[in-house]
Amino acid sequence: MKKSLLVLGLMIAGGAFAQTPRMSLYEEFTGETCPPCAATNPGLNALLASPTNTPKVIALKWQVPIPSAPTKTWSLYQTNKTEIDWRWSQYGYGINSAPSGRMDGRNVTFYGAASDHPANLNNSIISTAQSYTSPFSISMTHAWNKYCTAINVTITIQASANYTSTGALYFRNAMIERNINFSVQPGTNGEKDFEDIVIKCFPNYMGTTLPTAWTTGQSQTFTMSCTLPSYTRKKSEVALVGFIQDDGNRTVQQAMRANPLPMPNIQIGMLGAKVAATCNSTITPDVILRNDGTSAITNMTITPYIDGTAAAAFPWSGNLAAGATTTINIPSLATGTALGSHTFSYNVELAASPYNLTAQLNSVNYMVASTIAADSVVQGFLLGTFPPAGFAAINPNNGPGWSRATNAGGYNITPLNSLKYDFFNNTVIGDQDEFYLPPVDLTGGADPLLDFEIAYSQRTSTSNDNLEIFASKDCGATWTSIYQNNGSTLATVSGFTGINWAPNVNDPTNWRSEQVVLTGLAANNVLVKFVVTNDNGNNLYIDNINLRQTQPTGISEKMLLPVVSVYPNPTNGITNVRLNVTSSQTATLKLVNILGQVVMTKTVALNGGDNTISIDATGFTTGVYNLVIDNGNGTAVVKINVTE
Repeated sequence: MKKSLLVLGLMIAGGAFAQTPRMSLYEEFTGETCPPCAATNPGLNALLASPTNTPKVIALKWQVPIPSAPTKTWSLYQTNKTEIDWRWSQYGYGINSAPSGRMDGRNVTFYGAASDHPANLNNSIISTAQSYTSPFSISMTHAWNKYCTAINVTITIQASANYTSTGALYFRNAMIERNINFSVQPGTNGEKDFEDIVIKCFPNYMGTTLPTAWTTGQSQTFTMSCTLPSYTRKKSEVALVGFIQDDGNRTVQQAMRANPLPMPNIQIGMLGAKVAATCNSTITPDVILRNDGTSAITNMTITPYIDGTAAAAFPWSGNLAAGATTTINIPSLATGTALGSHTFSYNVELAASPYNLTAQLNSVNYMVASTIAADSVVQGFLLGTFPPAGFAAINPNNGPGWSRATNAGGYNITPLNSLKYDFFNNTVIGDQDEFYLPPVDLTGGADPLLDFEIAYSQRTSTSNDNLEIFASKDCGATWTSIYQNNGSTLATVSGFTGINWAPNVNDPTNWRSEQVVLTGLAANNVLVKFVVTNDNGNNLYIDNINLRQTQPTGISEKMLLPVVSVYPNPTNGITNVRLNVTSSQTATLKLVNILGQVVMTKTVALNGGDNTISIDATGFTTGVYNLVIDNGNGTAVVKINVTE
């Protein structure tokens, strides 16, 4: 009796019996935090995928926040939250529990199910729903765009009978992944395997507006470019489900699925790039490529970019076998002369009909050492641009690398800023990253000195993270190793730290001072780089880098050297400043607060060699002060932290 009433209703709406077989649409509202969903879905998936039912019904799965929303930002619900919320809570289906189902926009009970719970769906109900003919047919033809980042689809809708909708009529297009498999559950119900999950709707969740009145033979064709969202798990599982829905009574009149497309068999893996430091206006990068397809690659076009601006394209020809890797040298590129860090990236296009696959490598940095500092390089990594002006942080694989830390500073002198290398999160064993100092003129009568402060904790007894420092006086053509430390000898604290480590801000002994002599490197253009080799140990912190010539040519020997040490620091009374000068001289000391006000001035006589100057901070307001030392030929500045 119910079936006869439905047919009569369709006659009245359309004016005639529909002539097209129906593909039914089953929508399940399920959830990643819903224990009954995890128990129900395997049986439901098997039912929908059975050969008996695949010609009759198409599934859409909406991951709803019932009984609660997953907290992980990459969960199936969180990645498509806006569209899912509209479908389950705002569209009007009346969903208040999970799992729950709708067949062709109706309660499944309409077709004889005991309830809308998916456990009550069976072959008979699917057959009943599919048995009603439709006033529409849908065709969908689809193909990858040339980059395999979007699916271009052409949709044609044709009326096989007169039809007038009861409300607004829409064509809705849902992108799904047929199968998604996680190694770790995205929610809390233990479910790791999912089928027919909606990941995006096109052009949006409302869909494309259709005419509300159709006559037999009337048709409409339109196209869409459906861009894969960034959280797509597997391109080879992506399909499109299109359906016509009358929002007056929410009835789905017809549905169709455009199945997953095969991936092209020619693909390129972009493994990285190498760009040497340069002291002039050109670079000659190497790009590293792998053939990830099944056929040999014989030609490609590489377009390089300097700081985001395209340079001339470079055509390559040869024979890169499937699975093979090659390094291609790009001819000389103009890079400009601005000192410091620059970026290099590139596109690769393959002439692989019908596709031209392309991808752009994430930018890799390189150093332009074009402007030479006059006499010293001093850096404490205070807040501002990172890397600091004139410096360069090199991270070829764009993994965890160099950054500015804001929770650790040398000997806990505030502000707590330093250079950090993230060994803890870098799982690429053997990965090497570099940190360049600006080039400096170190000509003079003595070997230059490099001072810095360091903090490091081993992760385990076998952690062997390595720090090595190199210097070059020919702009990187040749390098001399001037410092090397790893594992337990690099560590500044005893024991092992399994957590993401930072120095204890209450324990200045977590830090160690290092001084390196640059033997034989008194030259007019010295380039220094810190190089780390990763063993996935724990974090490395470096602060207060000071590179200088102690007897610079053409500068008075009375030129004041930087501060050697300050102790105790922090202080609430007397603190001592240790200086080293080359000859007897007079200097003026000024203590300046954070407002720039001079709160203390004194003149001192310095002897050649080491000198210790006492500063009495008793009664000073708590805070950070700059101690400025000036001998008329140069200055040194050091931070002093006054506590209660």
